[in-house]
Amino acid sequence: MPLAFHSLSHGEVAFGFFNIETDMLLLDVHFFFADDFSAAVSELASFEGDGPARVNLDAYTLDRGRIGNLMGAIHGIEFRGFIGEVYRRFPFPAEEEKFRQQPEGFENRGIIEEMIAPYAGRRAIPITCDDPHLTVNIGGYLFDRPGFQDLILYVWRGGYPRWRDGLRPAYVMEMMQAVERSRNPLLRGLKRP
Repeated sequence: MPLAFHSLSHGEVAFGFFNIETDMLLLDVHFFFADDFSAAVSELASFEGDGPARVNLDAYTLDRGRIGNLMGAIHGIEFRGFIGEVYRRFPFPAEEEKFRQQPEGFENRGIIEEMIAPYAGRRAIPITCDDPHLTVNIGGYLFDRPGFQDLILYVWRGGYPRWRDGLRPAYVMEMMQAVERSRNPLLRGLKRP
């Protein structure tokens, strides 16, 4: 479930997993896969903070009217837009105890890519780090260091409702290892909770 995170540029914005059967994340109007986000964070971790850094993240940017209604889709009453298509294929579980982010969600990437193709094309969005100000810009959304670290920790936890049985995909483990080894000031102090 996406949660509200504070950005410096847009105020509160939604970020997170929006369906437990896929590892796709959303950041307001940008949609991208968690393994690509994790790889971008790992790449940023290799910068030591001696100047600006930039990496690219493959994303789909949707017009707001084409995104759909997450709560309507979760409740099975409205299946418009991209999110509605995903919930038509992967409905919300009837049993609450099954509401856990699936660590195998990356296996559905091909299905999700086919579903999103009519709504938007994939393109690289920049993730840029401004070392002197300790800010990160993700496709036009500006975060301070604590805000950016909160996004990383959200993925580490598996969002809400967290990873099923505490099992994380390998790419999440690799991201956190890179973060913990990093000398980048934006990532300093970030540890596994």
